Amino acid sequence: MSDPQIIDVLVVGAGPSGSALAIDLVRRGLDVRIVDRSPHAFDGSRAKGVQPRSLEVLEDLGALDDVLAGGSVYPRLGLHAGPLAVPWRMFPHKEATPDVPYPNTWLIPQFRTDRALHARLGALGREIEFGRALTGLTQDEHTAVAEVTGADGTEEIAARYVVGADGGSSAVRKKLGIGFVGTTHESDRVLVVDASVTGLARDRWHMWPGRGGRLIGACPLPGSDLFQWMIRLTPDEEPPAEKDGILRRIHDHTHDRRIQLHDIRWKSVFRPNIRLAERYGRGRVLLAGDAAHVHPPAGAQGLNTGIQDGYNLGWKLAQVLAGADAALLDTYEAERQPIAAGVLGLSTEKWGGIAKLDPSSMKRGKDEQQLALTYHGGPLAPADGMRTETLRAGDRAPDAELLGADGVGTRLFDVFRGPDFTAVAYGPGAARDLDGLDWPTAGARLRRLTVGPAAAGGLAFSDPRNTLRRAYGLTGDTLLLIRPDGYIGHIATRDFLTSTQTAVQAMTPRARSRTMPRQSRVQPGPGAAG
Repeated sequence: MSDPQIIDVLVVGAGPSGSALAIDLVRRGLDVRIVDRSPHAFDGSRAKGVQPRSLEVLEDLGALDDVLAGGSVYPRLGLHAGPLAVPWRMFPHKEATPDVPYPNTWLIPQFRTDRALHARLGALGREIEFGRALTGLTQDEHTAVAEVTGADGTEEIAARYVVGADGGSSAVRKKLGIGFVGTTHESDRVLVVDASVTGLARDRWHMWPGRGGRLIGACPLPGSDLFQWMIRLTPDEEPPAEKDGILRRIHDHTHDRRIQLHDIRWKSVFRPNIRLAERYGRGRVLLAGDAAHVHPPAGAQGLNTGIQDGYNLGWKLAQVLAGADAALLDTYEAERQPIAAGVLGLSTEKWGGIAKLDPSSMKRGKDEQQLALTYHGGPLAPADGMRTETLRAGDRAPDAELLGADGVGTRLFDVFRGPDFTAVAYGPGAARDLDGLDWPTAGARLRRLTVGPAAAGGLAFSDPRNTLRRAYGLTGDTLLLIRPDGYIGHIATRDFLTSTQTAVQAMTPRARSRTMPRQSRVQPGPGAAG
């Protein structure tokens, strides 16, 4: 147990990345507080695309139902050229498959994504402390102390770790003195407006291109009469501040006076930032989300990358607090910073192409969906490790459809769900060695799953449709270790026990337990998701 005066983790910032991290930490039983300088939850549409990989993360965190209820698939584009509107599919619609349950990018205004995460956090017994800004930060070898100021005065909060998820202007990053390398294009500005609209069909994401990238777009927001308007301003243009001025700007560009704005709910002037933190933390203070990387608004990447920052960091913080080597936290930057750099390159390229009216810049495919992102070659997934025909250590672990010994079907993701590791033994040889795998008494638990015609015991399944075999590229006995964030921590196609035990040591506390009898091992119950 922590000292009563020192909490485990203070999260600064209650946007998607900070909220996702807080959920993951709280469901692991940690003592967590989350503060945000804003007086209330964000109320704009800003980042409105949730990618397939993030939908999988949200399912595991217990927030997916609200996200699905608050959104829809993207409509087709309606590219306006004079009086004509040409329909064009920006997102190719895909059907769900056994290995990819959520294949389509989900359209949902950010305020609903935030509230879905906040509701899940509330259900876990934690409330966000709004109206509390970070005004000071110090740390020593054992703790970090944050000075937090609100309407009721200033409080010092001592924590084992502090995570700054407080946006592009992060006070945490500035207190650490970490450089934020990149550019801010002051002359390239976009006026973003959420407004109720008449005179415009809601079955299209309307776009009116113009010379010099002087684009106007209007995307219908699901479950409302609102559209998100994006009005790209010229370098010397003063953004209109009132409804009449905004409407006049829309009419001048679209030449469609049937369009009427009736209520402006939120507006903001956006300047494309392309920046990446030089480091993802210092000592006992770490950065996540926009505090570590900011993106142009193309390709729906920023929010998704931030959520997955939190998902990567949560289990590592918990493991270190449980006694794992602190070097495990170094792998957070090593894994996530290259991902952010690649995503920045992708979204910057898309944004530049839109300015040139390049149609390919408006297409969205697998690069944006983040399903193929990998940590292979990083510190927890050496490039010289064993592999299957389709997967390497560090890759996303696909879903599959399995059949239990009782004849009931289940998704592999349902078995994975929750804060634990999962070991999957395919074939009798791998199952025998899995039975001998030692696991620590502290930190995240291990679920042991066997798959094959002779599998028996509490977590034994068959693969009658070969969905696991195909998705995982299995050709013989294989032992797979799945990390709590749904990535493959190790693959063994031979030397199952020794090689897996070595991989385990880098991700778990040092204290180890003796092998337990199969029947006494932890089984996922109704509360496994948190």
